Amino acid sequence: MSKPVKEMMIREYRDLLGDNENAIAIGLRGIESNDTNAIRAGLAKKEIRVTVMRNKLFGQAFGDTSLAPLKDVLKGSSAIAYGAESVVDVAREIVGMLKQFPDIELKGAVLDGMLFEGEAGVKELSKFPTREEAIAQDVTLILGPGRKLVGAVKGPGSNLAGVIKAIEEKLEKGEEIAKV
Repeated sequence: MSKPVKEMMIREYRDLLGDNENAIAIGLRGIESNDTNAIRAGLAKKEIRVTVMRNKLFGQAFGDTSLAPLKDVLKGSSAIAYGAESVVDVAREIVGMLKQFPDIELKGAVLDGMLFEGEAGVKELSKFPTREEAIAQDVTLILGPGRKLVGAVKGPGSNLAGVIKAIEEKLEKGEEIAKV
């Protein structure tokens, strides 16, 4: 392959991934073309793209980015899955597809420059919370003690209010209130 063609492919790879800093490397070897099309179509519905890339050119295109650790797991025929809201969403979708397409090879994933190697790594990544889920968990952790404090302060006050209300109702009916 000539140098201008390689440079053109490298530019194309960079254009395709854009500013994505997280991705998953998968292998689709041994999967029939109709199944590959079904995998791509299923992922496309979730705004996830799959691009087959030449391993060496991937290393040249992304060697100085946060995707660089992926070049260590790119062996043989490889595709890069990227897109969606986060790489965790991509991992969840691909791991979910393993039930229907067990021949998908999970080579590795990169999240914030950290490599999750092999099938175990990608499955571990799929269990991480997404950004929105992590924010919700943080908010819950922050608000939890405040809720408990409000409940502790409100509890005795509401009990007292209940007693006063019962006394008021008895007095309105003209009943006597027993001494305690």
